[in-house]
Amino acid sequence: MHAALGDVARLRVVDTLRLGDASPSELSTALGMPSNLLAFHLKALESAGLITRHRSEGDGRRTYLRLVRDALDGLGLGQLSAPERVVFVSTANSARSHLAAALWRRASDIPTASAGTHPAERIDPGAVEAAGRRQLPLPRVRPQHLDEVLRDGDVVVTVCDRAHEELRPTAATRLHWSIPDPVRVGTEAAYDAAYDELAARVVDLAQRYPRAS
Repeated sequence: MHAALGDVARLRVVDTLRLGDASPSELSTALGMPSNLLAFHLKALESAGLITRHRSEGDGRRTYLRLVRDALDGLGLGQLSAPERVVFVSTANSARSHLAAALWRRASDIPTASAGTHPAERIDPGAVEAAGRRQLPLPRVRPQHLDEVLRDGDVVVTVCDRAHEELRPTAATRLHWSIPDPVRVGTEAAYDAAYDELAARVVDLAQRYPRAS
């Protein structure tokens, strides 16, 4: 691991992925790094077991890179400037984004909201049940469109590949978490897996922002 991180370019890749997932093309643009050089560094990081990749649920031609959880335990986390609000976005705003916002309220005193690019009529019952199994308060509110919610000073976290890919060309999406859609699968295990992944990522991100005074 230390050998793989013994390069400034790879450290920049890892620092970027500590906040969220990204496709190789997004990393190349964000870091100003040629695609062939990035591919070389990604191969080294994958060989060291530091990152994984998986295919998008939206655009099947796209893959997302993800930092292996706990791979960098003990290396410390730098603090970020606290936003005015954190807004979690999915396509329907019926499951993942609502769960993420509820988890954020438990982890941080920074305000939060959730929204969708194509809101459903109601919160998905499976999400309600998953929150109930973990004793997580989940407000029963109407799913909202992102245009109704977003305002200046927000940090946007997409928790859905489709929403991320829809917003990517025009919206100032700051972070992306590639969380599989539990509604599509419909099983209790799928909802619990999404909940657990969101819970871990929420805690990690909340630790990067200082508490409000």
